[in-house]
Amino acid sequence: MRKLLLALLLIGSPAFAVQPDEVLPDAGLEARARAISANLRCPVCQGETIDDSNAPISRDLRLAVRQRLLAGDDDTEVVDYIVNRYGEFVLFMPRAQGSSLILWLAGPAMLLMGAGVAYATTRKRATAAEPETLTETDKTRLADLLKK
Repeated sequence: MRKLLLALLLIGSPAFAVQPDEVLPDAGLEARARAISANLRCPVCQGETIDDSNAPISRDLRLAVRQRLLAGDDDTEVVDYIVNRYGEFVLFMPRAQGSSLILWLAGPAMLLMGAGVAYATTRKRATAAEPETLTETDKTRLADLLKK
């Protein structure tokens, strides 16, 4: 039972790459550093935060975040410092400005376009489904065809 519980704890718990020598002695600053790091992407791994990555550049980024916090920067200044050095790519949630504004607006625009196409298609089908009335000549011709 103990082995099963230990295995579940190891599987279910996140494996942070933060080394003990990186942890700040002030718990408040460390919490801020972890919150900032959760939104920064590892430039090498690309799918992991800098806290989860074992890449050397992630360690450098973690140390830079903590150094900036120790220097007295607020959270936005720390993020701006990292973005100025490594670019917008390191942000998991890119800012909605400049060229990334196109990406932010593309999703809602595509949703609206899809809704418009769906509406037009259903309107077209509704008008096409209405039965046409037959003229008297068509009715007599149909009757003749059905008799044969």
